[in-house]
Amino acid sequence: MGTVTVGFALVAAACGGGGDESSSVIGVDKDDLQSTATTAAVKEPTTMEEWEKLWETERAAMVKAIKGGGYGKSGTTVKGMNGMSVDLSKCAAGWSDTEGLTDTSIKVGASIVQSGTLAEYGNYGKSIDVLFKYYSAKGAFKDSTGKTRTVEYIQKDDGYDANRAIPIVDELLDSTKAFAIWTLGTPATLKLYDKLNSRCVPHPLAMTAHPAWGDPMTKPWTSGAPVASYTTEALFWGDYVEKNFDKLATNGKVTVAALVMNNDFGKVYNQGFKEYLANSAALKGKVEYLTEQIEPQAPTITDAMTTLASKNADVFIAMTAGTSCTQANTEAARNGMKGKVKALFYPNTCGGTSFIGKEKVGGDGSAGDGWLIYEGGLKEIKDTVAYANDPWMKFLRAELEKAGINPSSSSLLGHGAAYGWPVAQMLIVAGELEGGLTRSNFLTAMRHFNMTPPTHFWGIKSQLQGGQDGYINEAGVLSKFNAAKQLWEPQGNIIDLNGKSKNCAWDTAAGNCKA
Repeated sequence: MGTVTVGFALVAAACGGGGDESSSVIGVDKDDLQSTATTAAVKEPTTMEEWEKLWETERAAMVKAIKGGGYGKSGTTVKGMNGMSVDLSKCAAGWSDTEGLTDTSIKVGASIVQSGTLAEYGNYGKSIDVLFKYYSAKGAFKDSTGKTRTVEYIQKDDGYDANRAIPIVDELLDSTKAFAIWTLGTPATLKLYDKLNSRCVPHPLAMTAHPAWGDPMTKPWTSGAPVASYTTEALFWGDYVEKNFDKLATNGKVTVAALVMNNDFGKVYNQGFKEYLANSAALKGKVEYLTEQIEPQAPTITDAMTTLASKNADVFIAMTAGTSCTQANTEAARNGMKGKVKALFYPNTCGGTSFIGKEKVGGDGSAGDGWLIYEGGLKEIKDTVAYANDPWMKFLRAELEKAGINPSSSSLLGHGAAYGWPVAQMLIVAGELEGGLTRSNFLTAMRHFNMTPPTHFWGIKSQLQGGQDGYINEAGVLSKFNAAKQLWEPQGNIIDLNGKSKNCAWDTAAGNCKA
């Protein structure tokens, strides 16, 4: 599959509600969005040995760049490329650069969902745990001081409830004294990332793609999901409507209906899409945008979907997650939207086949046929045909099976590895820096990360660039669900915005990025 960068119809991106460019600082410039194919510098590995050799080379390059640039901890300051500077003297009282470490272990804590309507995302933690155990058993976490450690990965269920996540993280901080902490979901992460940053605790790859995590200058300890941010995804939807306007329109107008989760996650999708419409000269006055909200823990969404079905929309977008992904699909089939709406979109949070497969939607699975999604370029672990000879997928499936986990039980097992693999690599690189593994060295490794992920389509890079690029992955590919094959099928090339998205210092009160 090729990788291309494609042009959108507007310069400002979607981050905030008013269409005012001063509050819309996430985005891409037109000059950066040329339809130019890119090619990988090396051939795709065909064995795990070749992958490991590639990663060894990439880690060495990272260490060389960090040392050569004079980056890392010096006194009470951690410096990074592109103006990144972190003053450790401002960390909370009692801060320790080595808290959570012993001579033999690394404590990594996670507040993650394992119950309720979003429990499917608990599969992330299963793969993370498997990868940490694999690399620990290999002795991969040996640092420059000669210490070889294993990761103690501690998961606690918050039920996708921010109010439950807060005491869990407090316990991980104050009692467990974790070296690093993971959070899942926008609501919980928004409530906790100020605390984690003030306490200078690594908070890598939060399991949410909210744009707020792209803020290396003021929230350097936090980074976000290895997929395009929600606002970038909203750009993809808007661009699709604009480019396909003629075939979508009814009487010269397109009606877009959206099911929006009533929390900060759903709101930023909604804001992003509204802003695209407000800034698109080609769509101004030609799109009617209608929404219905649902609560995250709502047992059913029938009422909201019935209301949306009555609007005779041309496009439907599910701005939701968890069980409601599948419910949106089955309700659309039941209420007639499936046969009438010209384009039905899943969000990337509903990616993989676990939310749309026939075991969820029922019958022959035809309810899912033809739905669209802008995937994050993640490989499907349940696809044992396309990836029959993929060395990474064979490896991951085997490791899951050793742990007693059926690798075909959830697409999110594959996605979870997209979180676990880079953090494992960051730990290795941090250990190779002067002084060995410390929190400040981990921060340095995270903010200079530049490696090729085995979890994504070939050609996609995982990269953070100090104070300039706050998003580790910003790729997507339009895919359509084939019910007969029970797979998402790419409809074109990868949209690669690596390094193009502007950082976002999130203003919680205003609900947008600060100018």
